[in-house]
Amino acid sequence: MDTTGSGGNPMIDTRISSVRMREVSAVPAADSPPRAAPPQSRPLSVYPAFHTGSAGQVLLSDPHRRTARYLEIATTTGVTGRYGPLDHDVVAPLADGMAGELLGLNPMANGYVWDVLQRTNRHARHGTRKIAMSAVDNALWDLRGRLMGVPVWQLLGGAGRTRIPAYASTHGTFHSEGEVERTAAELLDQGYTAQKWFFGDGPGQGPEGMEHNIALVERARAAVGFRSALMFDAFMSWDLPYARAWCARVERFRPDWLEEPFPAAAVPSFAQLSSSTTIPLAAGEHLYDRYDLLPFLQQGLLSVVQVDPEWCGGVTEAVRMCAMAEPFGVQVLPHGHGIHAALHIVASQSPQLCPSVEYLYRFTPEKHYFEVEAPAAKGGAIPLPTRPGFGIEIDEDRVEMDEEVFAFS
Repeated sequence: MDTTGSGGNPMIDTRISSVRMREVSAVPAADSPPRAAPPQSRPLSVYPAFHTGSAGQVLLSDPHRRTARYLEIATTTGVTGRYGPLDHDVVAPLADGMAGELLGLNPMANGYVWDVLQRTNRHARHGTRKIAMSAVDNALWDLRGRLMGVPVWQLLGGAGRTRIPAYASTHGTFHSEGEVERTAAELLDQGYTAQKWFFGDGPGQGPEGMEHNIALVERARAAVGFRSALMFDAFMSWDLPYARAWCARVERFRPDWLEEPFPAAAVPSFAQLSSSTTIPLAAGEHLYDRYDLLPFLQQGLLSVVQVDPEWCGGVTEAVRMCAMAEPFGVQVLPHGHGIHAALHIVASQSPQLCPSVEYLYRFTPEKHYFEVEAPAAKGGAIPLPTRPGFGIEIDEDRVEMDEEVFAFS
């Protein structure tokens, strides 16, 4: 694996020899009910026909099959990098050409490979192609860690912490009588010092929906007092008048942030809301690169950036966005869609810049069902991973069906 360069220094000489997508699945136990969640306010909620109402339920998992997809990139040296679980969105861009374009490239040429993928397609900056590019970038970071025998966080500069704090994301929690209070108190007792709640209503649900959204803040704050930070997510479903009205009503409860009240492109709305409230604003999971982030930083619109390393171009771009945010005094708390890349990024950064990760405590364990010792929060923190790369290993005993979605070699 090691050869000698012109200057006499050892270097790793290897090439990508194959790229494949593996899908593993199993039939859930008979006593495992399908995962459901209350309706969440979303952009489509402005149309009543697309909002299920406060009594409705949204099915979030298949009751008949548990499935996970992993991208695997092998090399001429016999070392394979892996990343997942991945959404189905990544399959088409990879299968339609991106995966084949990787063959023969040097996986250690991090910046070069990333730039080639970004420049190959005119639509690479956003959408499913950017998500697929993120999967490749993260799998290559895992591969480099395995080649070097160290965790990704060490490749990124090391860690000053042995445990990474996690805030509890309550997605999947119903807002029925007593449920908010019970869940908020339980999370505090479990060691979480911050928790995030999701609104069930938006402008399309009128005054009654507004009262529900205000009551959510009141109920959560009453349950934990000021012993826990409380954040709230509007998932791009509000407009400026609605957001201003909500902020004016709840400022006295001191929410720690309001997340994505508007779509990411609505920079003027963020600017107007920021100037009219003391509640910090957060966004970032739908900011797909440095160019998307820059106007928010230049105008001082955000207190927290929630870049998603599984959507923005992988660890490579997420770390660049961290470096951009730091001079502006803006913290980066990666979006919790996936825990592996986010955890290693946070571990490699200053706790002042990246104080914690988001942990969807109701969904992350199920999502990583097929993995050996997947990262899990205990006492409000996640122990620092120590295995090479991201440490993603498949528990073959849990796999009942194993399919190759595509393969290039």
